[in-house]
Amino acid sequence: MIARRLLLGGAAVLAAPRILRAQTPLRVGDQRGNARAVMEASGQLQGFGDRIAWSEFPAAAPLVEALNAGAIDTGLVGDAPFTFGAAAGAPIKAIAATRENREGLAILVQKDSPYQSIADLKGKRIATGRGSIGHQVVLAALESAGLPLDAVQLVFLLPADAKAAWTRGSVEAWATWEPYVSQEEVLNGARRVAHGQGITPGLGFQAARDDAIASRRDELAEFVRRLAAAREWANANVAGYAKTWSELMNIPAPVAEHWFRRAATRVVPVDDSVAADEQKNIDLYARAGLVRRRVQAKDLLDTSFNAAIAAGTRRA
Repeated sequence: MIARRLLLGGAAVLAAPRILRAQTPLRVGDQRGNARAVMEASGQLQGFGDRIAWSEFPAAAPLVEALNAGAIDTGLVGDAPFTFGAAAGAPIKAIAATRENREGLAILVQKDSPYQSIADLKGKRIATGRGSIGHQVVLAALESAGLPLDAVQLVFLLPADAKAAWTRGSVEAWATWEPYVSQEEVLNGARRVAHGQGITPGLGFQAARDDAIASRRDELAEFVRRLAAAREWANANVAGYAKTWSELMNIPAPVAEHWFRRAATRVVPVDDSVAADEQKNIDLYARAGLVRRRVQAKDLLDTSFNAAIAAGTRRA
């Protein structure tokens, strides 16, 4: 190390150097119109946003891949892709959870479609993302209807390609999530033949890499605290948030308001109820043959950020 010379009373003495470390931003993965949008609209990025490097992903699966590869430190994903990633060995834990009404997680058909239920889709093609919450709702809907898990043909596509295939009639249905569901319902009259409320847990997770939890704990705690406060603000200001969000995302405000009022998304601590619901997800995927090793929910969850989440909710 290079020492600095200080002049004291005309004499040159050696002083120990002060080590200055450049503060690298917290690398946060997001999906369009999700965490970043609500934190910006609520003012929760003030004094904190310059400490974040955002990366946007088209869906949760590539976000989980980025976490696994070490390209980002943390990201908000649905319970299905989180479970697949963690069960496959990605070095991640859930440090916060979200809960919401799951009517916006749905299997869509066109407004003039003859199909009225998941049973009507037996043998038909449903587009969705592999390992996504859309994949989850198909499996859950089949089980709920007493149908075998291979009763439909799944066509795995990212959202833009799935929408295109569904629009041109290459598939009979599209299993997707918000804002796509509200967008198709409000703007195009699409119908839901099944939705996740009552058959899926309604969970999402703020996932973080194990090494980030170890080395960037204070920043992660600050992030989840602010995210919790932002969601509280959004639920108390739905119309205003919908207007701001629609301008930011260039999507009509009625779509946003339809989504936000129905979902009522909130950040919650990683508690026993979250662990129990996550175990239901794991067990569903095990029955479907998609998780091949025994996984316990408690091994995928980190409860040490619960105080930060509670603080964010109180300050909202």
